[in-house]
Amino acid sequence: MTESAPDPYLLARDAAAAIAEASGVPSHDLALVLGSGWAGAADLLGETVWQADATTVPGFRPPAVAGHIGTLRSIRVEGSGARALVLGARTHFYEGAGVDAVVHGVRTAAATGARTMVLTNGCGGINPDWSPGTPVLISDQINFTGTTPLEGANFLDLTDLYTPALREIAREVDPTLDEGVYMQFPGPTYETPAEVQMARTVGASLVGMSTALEAIAAREARMDVLGISLVTNLAAGISPEALSHEEVLEAGRDAGPRISRLLAETVRRLTGAPAGGDDGATAR
Repeated sequence: MTESAPDPYLLARDAAAAIAEASGVPSHDLALVLGSGWAGAADLLGETVWQADATTVPGFRPPAVAGHIGTLRSIRVEGSGARALVLGARTHFYEGAGVDAVVHGVRTAAATGARTMVLTNGCGGINPDWSPGTPVLISDQINFTGTTPLEGANFLDLTDLYTPALREIAREVDPTLDEGVYMQFPGPTYETPAEVQMARTVGASLVGMSTALEAIAAREARMDVLGISLVTNLAAGISPEALSHEEVLEAGRDAGPRISRLLAETVRRLTGAPAGGDDGATAR
């Protein structure tokens, strides 16, 4: 943050106030960032009471990547009446807008009152057993961006950054879910085979270009965090195939219906709604 830049926390409060005024919803209970492949979950959560282009709200930027949406939605969760704020506008670190822009959605969600943050992404898988289309719970992370959303002597404890109790709720929906450590690289290049081997050596099993910075901001705001990755491709050097953004989008489209049901049912349970029927959420 430069001297002339707006206070990022004040900007988040302004954004939350704008959402409350436009939506007529004074506060939200939880929020979701829907990454590649996950957008369909929003349609299964319940009744959308408000939706808008994110750029109409202070601090939000238009999507910079094909296949990413740029809307904000307020949803009344079916079965519980809880309010979910769906953030379809994600700013990636590689866009060069600064780390405060990357975590603005998370800080805005916290300012609306949300106490739970659900972070999703599409990523590369290092474990060869995870074929494209496999959802994986994030148990921990490695922030390899070289930056942080925190400033000054803000010594934040990141033990159990991804709340264990929330992962257990997700496993009630799908007991076969595996978990792994997510490593965020700066991007926009995909990781090299050597970088993937480094990531595996230091304990990562998932690699991507989002989520870690957002999770830190969520923990700073004292939110519980659930992270779920969709393995859209095997990471470089794990598969002999070249990597491409089209491959990521295709994997997301193919897995979309199943992972959307998984996420929607998990969110309903997070908000105290009764468990849904057998809608195929646990199908592999």
